[in-house]
Amino acid sequence: MIHDETPVYQFESTQMSSSTELNGSDKSLAMDVEQSVRERYSAASQQSEAALCCPVDYDQQYLKLIPAEIIEKDYGCGDPSKFVQPGDTVLDLGSGGGKICYIASQVVGEHGNVIGVDVNDDMLGLARSYQSEVGQKIGYENVSFRKGRIQDLSLNLELFESYLDSNPITSTSDWLKAESYADELRQTSPLIESDSVDVIVSNCVLNLVDAKSREQLFAEMYRVLKRGGRAVISDIVSDEGVPEHLRNDPHLWSGCLSGAFQEQEFIKAFTDAGFYGIEVLQRQTEPWATIEGIEFRSVTLRAYKGKDGPCEDYNQAVIYQGPWKSVTDDDGHVLRRGVPMAVCQKTYEIYNRAPYSAQILSVPPSREVASKNAKAFDCKRNIVRDPRETKGNNYDLTVIPGSSCCEPDCC
Repeated sequence: MIHDETPVYQFESTQMSSSTELNGSDKSLAMDVEQSVRERYSAASQQSEAALCCPVDYDQQYLKLIPAEIIEKDYGCGDPSKFVQPGDTVLDLGSGGGKICYIASQVVGEHGNVIGVDVNDDMLGLARSYQSEVGQKIGYENVSFRKGRIQDLSLNLELFESYLDSNPITSTSDWLKAESYADELRQTSPLIESDSVDVIVSNCVLNLVDAKSREQLFAEMYRVLKRGGRAVISDIVSDEGVPEHLRNDPHLWSGCLSGAFQEQEFIKAFTDAGFYGIEVLQRQTEPWATIEGIEFRSVTLRAYKGKDGPCEDYNQAVIYQGPWKSVTDDDGHVLRRGVPMAVCQKTYEIYNRAPYSAQILSVPPSREVASKNAKAFDCKRNIVRDPRETKGNNYDLTVIPGSSCCEPDCC
């Protein structure tokens, strides 16, 4: 878990990067977010930088097999790998030196698969340099590292760079041809294929993506996950919106601060992309840093893919067990404690999986409804399922217990 004793750092405006001019007008500054992040993390791949990480307790059994250099140059704020399962295909967004990948590789086992994606050549070089050594220690090799931008998981940058080496851009026409080739690569040789990943993990990286690319980032996460797959993301969030003069400071942005999502907006980004079952798994109690009264802390969220599809009525119901009087899910379904609520087939299946199944009792129909007989279900309504809908209108069974039905296995 994350240490709540993490020190609180106070940043005074006068101590900010000299490139940021703070005055009454909050002058907007031109800033290349990607370049700022790339330069800082390239340096951090050579020399460890403590300011880029939050203290995190990792499972020591997995760290024993990971080289010290990777551990020393790891930068994160949580441990999403603890929510990985044996046999998973794992995608680590912004894999850096590879620490989370090498932990996950041990958890998923030799039948699982781990893919790390990063755009920084120096970090990729560090991660790849230990692949053979770690594989030999573990007893198998199930990790690969690929170069790409996490907001564009279709474009394999190493393939694109090979094209550019042979076809340098010297004119507008060359540039247009390169763009066309990039689009072709996205279709024919995607970095990560659609519907191919069981779980996405990321450790303090999403906040480094510039604001205009974030909608695409979440759409790409959704695209590559299998139906029923999940994203487990550790990142830094702020309790208030970050003002423009802080967002325009490249040092604070590359330090995982000024690009932080506002906490509620972070959850909303998952919802807007189509995810469901969003859970706050961990939330740092004390802030990791405080700037001008704005608190920045680590959270770990889990969200699922797979609520898309038609709503059809198979006469099914679910009973919410409690403890709340009622709850409302992401689609507005209201479940009342102890009451059989009507749901469509899609919702019924979702409720019988994580993260809902532990709180839900399923009520299947007495006779299975054939798909050809299923009717459209209006998921906007919240109604109690009549017992006769579940049992069938012609259900007239009579069963009366005998006098000897008092044994534990009788009923």
